[in-house]
Amino acid sequence: MLDLVFSASAWASLLTLTVMEIVLGIDNLVFISVLTSRLPAEAARKARALGLSMALVFRVVFLIMLSWLIGLTAPVFTLFDHGFSWRDLILLAGGLCLLYQATHEIHAGIEGEEDKGGNVVHAAFGATVAQIIAIDIVFSIDSIITAIGMAEHVPVMILAVVIAMIVMFVASEPISRFIHNHPTTKTL
Repeated sequence: MLDLVFSASAWASLLTLTVMEIVLGIDNLVFISVLTSRLPAEAARKARALGLSMALVFRVVFLIMLSWLIGLTAPVFTLFDHGFSWRDLILLAGGLCLLYQATHEIHAGIEGEEDKGGNVVHAAFGATVAQIIAIDIVFSIDSIITAIGMAEHVPVMILAVVIAMIVMFVASEPISRFIHNHPTTKTL
């Protein structure tokens, strides 16, 4: 472990993976901001913190299960001469989830959501946190698979994820505020 501290390749991997995780995490932050925008301000902050904390735990668990993730690319079945792996199915399910969520948010932004009494409906805190975790899991699959190919040492990968999640946590409030102040960015 001490040899990693003095290894130039480990430091290069750490820097590269951290930058990659941050760049790939930007779209995650946009979705998190959209999800939490329907919560009261204090609950939104708590949901972002809890959701990102849980997402960090799931990302670390994914990294520890590297051998399993590498095996996800083996075809499970073939349809129309195209092999589908578990990775493909997970990404497809995640993409459909994101498509549904984006369509729902656009509809809510244009049509508005009110209850029978005419009051604006707020999202449930637990449901929002669960959606943040699910979205982060889907978004993290591509970066984790890339990390597997870029770095040799799991501790370096875990440190890169932790640093990137700290940056995402710090950036989540300003990004949420920007999206709240510029609602058209939701559609983008």
